[in-house]
Amino acid sequence: MNRRLLAYFLLDTSGSMQGEPIQALNNGFNGLISMLRADPQAMDSLHISVITFDKEVKNIVPLTDLASFQPVEIKCPESGPTHTGAALEMLCSLAGTELVKGSSDRKGDWKPLLFVFTDGKPSDLQQYRAAIPRVKALDFGVIVGCAAGPKAEVSFLKELTDEVAKLDTTDVNTLTTFFKWVSSSIEMNGKSQGTGEHMALPPPPGELIIVV
Repeated sequence: MNRRLLAYFLLDTSGSMQGEPIQALNNGFNGLISMLRADPQAMDSLHISVITFDKEVKNIVPLTDLASFQPVEIKCPESGPTHTGAALEMLCSLAGTELVKGSSDRKGDWKPLLFVFTDGKPSDLQQYRAAIPRVKALDFGVIVGCAAGPKAEVSFLKELTDEVAKLDTTDVNTLTTFFKWVSSSIEMNGKSQGTGEHMALPPPPGELIIVV
């Protein structure tokens, strides 16, 4: 059995994503899938799971290998809160059961990857903060937070991970650039996994400001 590389995407679909931002998110995300399909290593090992969060949290794409992945339309309600904490809780319960741990007679999955995209801040802050230690305990190879648009709060993502990208806008060009960078991050991590090197991220393009 091939060792799998699991990538979890938590995508903000709260009401403020209505209109151009949600279209840009769809374009960017489906473009990411196309780019990854061009990488034989990703086709061999990558499995993707997509969780959307607004007032409800849904696993709109249960864990699927890249070859079987069907394009998905990400939708958002007209208004409503951003339940980031509930999304992290769902992530913990899914990853807790889906991730194959290694044992003496078989190699488990590679360290999973997590990408959290939001244009705001958690409405369920207490739940969000309570879930963070559980997420960290899952030992992700890389956790990337993305704060997109003028209202996105970097500080809450910084509680979850040191790797936070700030996008000034949520338009098609910016999100396409972000997902291209995500694609190279996944490919780079896929290649470094077997070498025992520390998982690193590629240098970000100019439109992405990595907050340190």
